[in-house]
Order: sequence, then structure tokens, then C-alpha cells
Amino acid sequence: MGKLTSIVVDDIPDALEMLCNDIQKNHPEIDIIGKASSVIEAAKLLQQQEPDIIFLDIMLGDGTGFDLLEIVPNLKSKIIFVTASDEYAIKAFKFAAIDYILKPYSYNDLADSISKAKKQITPNKEQLTVLQESINKSITNNQKISLHTSEKIFVFELINIIRCKSDNNYTTFYLENGQKILVSKTLKYYADLLKEHQFIRVHQSHLINIRFIKEFVKSDGGYIILKNNSNIPVSVRKKNIVIEMLNNL
Repeated sequence: MGKLTSIVVDDIPDALEMLCNDIQKNHPEIDIIGKASSVIEAAKLLQQQEPDIIFLDIMLGDGTGFDLLEIVPNLKSKIIFVTASDEYAIKAFKFAAIDYILKPYSYNDLADSISKAKKQITPNKEQLTVLQESINKSITNNQKISLHTSEKIFVFELINIIRCKSDNNYTTFYLENGQKILVSKTLKYYADLLKEHQFIRVHQSHLINIRFIKEFVKSDGGYIILKNNSNIPVSVRKKNIVIEMLNNL
């Protein structure tokens, strides 16, 4: 077999470079012809060339790996998902016959995945649909979330998250134990992910866990006081939504 081509997609720069370095160092038979840190960047790459293998992170700042597969639906590339998903999701990968690398991965994990990818048939639409449905179900039922920083992967119970605050393309998580975690994904991403778990976006910069709401003050434009006495502003267009939500608790 001749040299294989690949594209690596991960929105965390350090993780992207580490995976590329590991591939180049330990698998010289694979030529990395492109790197991307978002769904949009990856889609543009795949419009120009189709690699033999795509190393694809699931959770990206502007969407998911599944969004990319929907944008470019007829890929013949072998897909190796790179993920920190829980055990339920991993079983879904196996069921769908698409390989994965679980972060943090070992050299053997990478080698095994590449070996399997070489032998796999091209994933078809039915396989990808089964996998996507399984992952969506896992996220919906799961009461935990994994937060990726440049150094660690933290796993927290959703009930322990008080609020999230936007900082441009970053989001800060505020935990009940006083801990703060800064991650390189947008607040919109987490607002969409957590909207079915009693989180509400009350402002362009604020997403809160409604379990921690203490009171809503209607004066001064409207703001929420949380149980830890934090004051969170409520935007004008969100005010009626917040009032309705509180009336229905």
C-alpha cells in the first residue's frame, strides 16, 4: 500500500498539534495534507481534496463533527473520531463500525485505530445516521459534561454548574465549589448543548442553571440574583422569556 493522505480536525490547538506530531513521528506512511480547527475550515478543505483518513474531533467550537459530515455527505474517507465521550458513546462507535480515539489516547490507541481504518470499508450514510442518533441520545440522557482545557479534561455533574459566561470565543464555567474553568468554545455552543438540561441564556454573555436562581429583580432593566448572590443581567429581549420560565417552575 502506498502513502495515505489525511486531514486532522480539532478545535484545541495543542491537541491538534499533538495528534499531527504523533502521526508524523510514528506513522510515516500517512501524509497530513490539511489541518482545521472548525467545521467551516474543514468543510473548505474537503471541497478541495478528499483524504484517505480524517481524524475528526466530535465537539468543535462552531458545531460538531456530524455537522461536517452533513455538509460533505458523500465522503469516501475513513473516519476516525477523536473524542472524550463517555462509555455509552464509545459503544455507539463500535456498533456503527467507525473507529475512535478516546482522549487522552496512547500510541497503541492511535496505531490500532489507523490499522483498523485501513481495513474498514467506507462508512455509508446508514452507519453515520446510527452513530449520530446514538451520540445525540447519549448527550440528552447524560447528566455530566466534559470540559477541555489545554492541559486537562474535566468531568462535572451538570447540577454542579452555576453559570457560564462568554468571553469572545471562550466560555468560563462557574462551579458550585467555587472553581472556574475556561474552555475554548463559544457560549452559543454550550447554550445549544445544555438547553434541555434546565439552562437558559438570559443575556448575550450569560447562560445560567435555573436551579440556582434565587430571585428576579424587575427594576434597573432586570437582573437575576443567584443563590451564591451573583447578579446576572437579563437582556431586554430575554426578559419576557425569563418571567414566563419562572412562572412555570
